[in-house]
Amino acid sequence: MFKPIATEKAPAAIGPYSQGTTVDNLVFSSGQIPVNPLTKSMPEGIADQARQSLNNVKAVIEAGGSSMSKVFKVNVFLADMGDFAAVNEVYKEFFSAPYPARSCVAVAALPLGARVEIEAIAVK
Repeated sequence: MFKPIATEKAPAAIGPYSQGTTVDNLVFSSGQIPVNPLTKSMPEGIADQARQSLNNVKAVIEAGGSSMSKVFKVNVFLADMGDFAAVNEVYKEFFSAPYPARSCVAVAALPLGARVEIEAIAVK
């Protein structure tokens, strides 16, 4: 059975889902948009949005008992594929070689008008 993750260091869920879950030795973050959990605001630029989303992912992964160095799969959702290179630059601040497996897709829209949403899976 899975256990939900809840942390004040990431934004609260805006729907009927958990910030993340754990099952056995795995930690799953829900998709994290770039909402600052303290101010409830979202940065403007894509680099700042990517950084906030990844900080939110980090908070959930850590609350689940793991760390960013143990992330092995990441999914990135972009409102504009033109932001791909900028997101990659920020991504390198959080991950180093050997990098986790990753998917990156463009979507029609993201919650609250975000330009990026990121989710990850880590091992404990």
